[in-house]
Amino acid sequence: MLKHKLLAFTATLPLALALAATGKAPTAPDVLAPTVEQQAAARLVYGILSDSRYVYRAKPLDDTLSAEIHRRYLESLDGQKLFFTRADIERFEPQRLRHDDAIKAQALGPAFDIFATYQARVAERVAYARSLLAKPFDFSKDETWLYDRTQAEWAADGAELDAAWRKYVKNDALRLQLAGRSQEDIRKTLDKRYAGLAERVAELRADDAFETYMNAYAASIDPHTSYMSPRNAENFNMQMSLSLEGIGAVLQRQDEFVVVRTIVPGGPAAGTGRVKVGDRVVAVGQGDKGPMVDVVGWRIDDTVALIRGKKGTKVRLDVLPAEAGVDAKPQQVVIVRDKVKLEQQAAQKRVIEVGDRRIGVVELPTFYLDFDARRRGDKDARSATADVAKLLRELKAEKVDGVVIDLRDNGGGSLLEAVELTGLFIDTGPVVQVRETGGRVSVQADEEGGVAWDGPLAVLVNRASASASEIFAAAIQDYGRGLIIGEPTFGKGTVQSLIDLDRFPRKDDVKFGQVKLTVAQFFRVEGGTTQHAGVVPDLQFPVSLDASEYGESTYDNALPATRIQRAPHANLGKFSVLTPQLVANHESRVAKDQEFQWWAEDVARFRAERERKSVSLNEAVRRAERDRLEAERKKRQAERIAAGLADPDEGARLVDDGLAASERSVVEQAAEEEAAKNRPDPLLRESAAILADALDLLSADGQLTAQVLPLTRQPTVWAE
Repeated sequence: MLKHKLLAFTATLPLALALAATGKAPTAPDVLAPTVEQQAAARLVYGILSDSRYVYRAKPLDDTLSAEIHRRYLESLDGQKLFFTRADIERFEPQRLRHDDAIKAQALGPAFDIFATYQARVAERVAYARSLLAKPFDFSKDETWLYDRTQAEWAADGAELDAAWRKYVKNDALRLQLAGRSQEDIRKTLDKRYAGLAERVAELRADDAFETYMNAYAASIDPHTSYMSPRNAENFNMQMSLSLEGIGAVLQRQDEFVVVRTIVPGGPAAGTGRVKVGDRVVAVGQGDKGPMVDVVGWRIDDTVALIRGKKGTKVRLDVLPAEAGVDAKPQQVVIVRDKVKLEQQAAQKRVIEVGDRRIGVVELPTFYLDFDARRRGDKDARSATADVAKLLRELKAEKVDGVVIDLRDNGGGSLLEAVELTGLFIDTGPVVQVRETGGRVSVQADEEGGVAWDGPLAVLVNRASASASEIFAAAIQDYGRGLIIGEPTFGKGTVQSLIDLDRFPRKDDVKFGQVKLTVAQFFRVEGGTTQHAGVVPDLQFPVSLDASEYGESTYDNALPATRIQRAPHANLGKFSVLTPQLVANHESRVAKDQEFQWWAEDVARFRAERERKSVSLNEAVRRAERDRLEAERKKRQAERIAAGLADPDEGARLVDDGLAASERSVVEQAAEEEAAKNRPDPLLRESAAILADALDLLSADGQLTAQVLPLTRQPTVWAE
């Protein structure tokens, strides 16, 4: 069996970090045909995914799986059924049962032809959409736009697609009109938007087609198996380590420019004092004398590849300042690349005052680990556990009474980190059971004696808390070590492994990427599974997304839930004794908590919106709805200002300004994101209050403490 990295992830992390490593500038557009290297990579992917020694639930690559690959490939290209017609689908039909043979024979041409057809259809649809902008729409008609077309039939012909696109464009125009835009501004905005769509799709190359096709194959095995191209694999590994070499700036594409989205504090770009959020990169040069390469109109990943580089090397950037016009003279900035730590994605702490209680909070965005440093035996390897342990020491020094671990939106990460993080709160014992291919069950345990925090503990989760987050929360719950608060979690109970295809014999200058595949299923120490069910909190908040809308249970090929035997472990607490009183206190408190009530209202509105699959294209109907929402927003803002919860000068965007994210000012978006960090978090504050309630109840009643914490050797851990 190959050595590999064990992961517990909901999905591959988003590839948003444009910061480090090396790459070559594109010299000419790729011909949309598979390369020799991609054909070799397909053979390697097939060899792994069809081998039951690697894959937990291997499936033979046959006609049945071929049909699945075909369906998923078409869905990945045109899931909303806005580009292909039924004639296209019928033309693709002969390939439906041939993907198995094509992959085995490395004959990927037909798949690339489908991709090329997709690019052609996008160009056709965009041309039609832009033609509709020549004259204003009639918004007095009673029409509706079905914006969720995932269950729609393929359009019979081009005329039927024209009808759908007319409503698509009409809805975009209506949104802008309701936001107060002039007809000329609407026309220019949408023409630019659609032209940008055509440009981005036209820029797609052979590596994009190959990765999309291989992921259709991988996802047909199970929801969490995937293929990553060499470039995406590199980004993934950087994110997991939270450490990389580069300039320390996150970039995004806006129109024809690559724009600075954020600057990493303390990084090389920040150190120059000459790079700001919103600046546009127009040319890149290497070292002191390398030629300046014009990157206007380039794909963002190609621009990033030029900016990336090793620690100690220089890169020269020609930059248009955010406030300058496009015809202004660029300013050249020389940056010495360096090692960059992504602290904003690391564990963070804060302290919340609840009456006379001080509750510490540790926010953990992901279970990160620098695998390479750990493999080298580096004692200082960056990891979630090491960072959280440090924060717990600091919170101890600040004399907090309890700690909340905030795992909201934490989609997982390293399985090892889930086990080691649990070990910070229990002495020794099993944390998770893992059933591997072949059925063998092993127990992953904390074997290191001692704890980093032996005091009161709560874990805050939501529906997006998944995998490694569920392992940690489930162990804390099964041991009775702390309270679980929030929403039922995602429901993922499988373990993935990363296999580097470059481990196999190859040419030194060729990279094949990585495969993430499901290699095991994990189980709670109680013997149950988080698969589908997730971790159900001891005290629940209103559900923002239920199992029918988001989570493992929404995947049509997810593994079924099952049970195994219990792993012997201590029962440190029994919080069900406290739950009725905690719930009563919680309900009484949030009934008077305006921020919590606003959040609950937003959740109810969000859930109602998700039930809708269409919107009216009648201006009067939409304007009435918009005015109602805008009035509610203004009323809430006034109430927040009156209660001292908002700054009177704090701006607030319209309910719907009609713009896409890429059409808004990057500077304004960055400012809004920064302001959002400082806004009240009623769920976190209420979680701290619940933990403080538990402390108060136990400190006031020794008999209750004996019921709740029967094995606590030191009653002062929870009671004062």
